[in-house]
Amino acid sequence: MRRTHERTDCPIARAAQLLGDHWTLLIVRDLAQGCKRFHELQRSTGMSPTVLSDRLRHLEAAGLISRRQYMEIPPRVEYSLTEMGKAALPVIEQLRLFGETWLREDHSSVDSSHTDDS
Repeated sequence: MRRTHERTDCPIARAAQLLGDHWTLLIVRDLAQGCKRFHELQRSTGMSPTVLSDRLRHLEAAGLISRRQYMEIPPRVEYSLTEMGKAALPVIEQLRLFGETWLREDHSSVDSSHTDDS
């Protein structure tokens, strides 16, 4: 992932660069419930370890999440949202509501009166 969100004057473009990846949204969604370990995030999102590791590094560098490593054997690492990450939660909630209202699996919310014959 490129960190181009800092190279534009448009705040929507910067936010979309940071939050626009579906894996990122799922990570933030899961961390909204509290601290999570790598394997918990992997299990809940279905991401490969490589993709998850990449996204976590990117989100930590961007300031959305924090990583806390405990000096235990075996090592334990937990991820949590920062204040910046928590500020993104209303955006994710609006995406959830939009998906529930307009993108249901049964497609019953799609306007069936629209045809290409017009």
